[in-house]
Amino acid sequence: MIRGSAGSARHRRAAAVRQTIVERPPSECPQTLDFQRQCGQDDCRTAKRTQAPLAHVGYARVSTLDQDPALQLDALASAGCMKVFEDRASGARADRAGLRSALEYVRDGDVLIVWKLDRLGRSLPHLIETVTSLEKRGVGFRSVTEAIDTTTPGGRLVFHLFGALGQFERDLIRERTRAGLAAAAARGRKGGRKPVVVPEKLERARAMVAKGLTVREAAVRLKIGKTALYGAMRG
Repeated sequence: MIRGSAGSARHRRAAAVRQTIVERPPSECPQTLDFQRQCGQDDCRTAKRTQAPLAHVGYARVSTLDQDPALQLDALASAGCMKVFEDRASGARADRAGLRSALEYVRDGDVLIVWKLDRLGRSLPHLIETVTSLEKRGVGFRSVTEAIDTTTPGGRLVFHLFGALGQFERDLIRERTRAGLAAAAARGRKGGRKPVVVPEKLERARAMVAKGLTVREAAVRLKIGKTALYGAMRG
């Protein structure tokens, strides 16, 4: 009975080994490889097979050094993020090293995940621009709190609505600005900054220059910029 059990165990191990060998892809013969190289196919493996598996990449941000990103990191870990990039900087800053690294790291098929939308974008236009850039590269985007996922049809619809609202907001601001300028012009007022060199200071500056002072010295005495004074005197 013992011999029979040992023999059965060896038989099962041999069968498992044979099954493993059968599952391995057959190796190319030298003649086939030479023919592929002559045809310009140096490596018949696709890029996705040679790269690491597609990943869920997280991005977390806190505004100050005193704040703790543990809540965000836990949420990203629960969302299945294999790698997380962090920033300790204000959302108004455009040069965030962690965000730049995260955008450079993701590739086609990956998903960039954030805890909330405001962790990624410093404004609605910036958020839409970033997600649109990711979409063009084949990278998905997911926000855990708002439950937005651009890898699904519903998530893409929601984000397209965001884009439409952002464009609508910009159009409203532009329309209101034009209306305000037109109303001011109708009242005889001009838009823009007030001139730094008023006519009174310009006359005094010309008198000082006529007495032998340089434009720089006249600007210092009148407490105005020399560049502005140069431009006013030439005009």
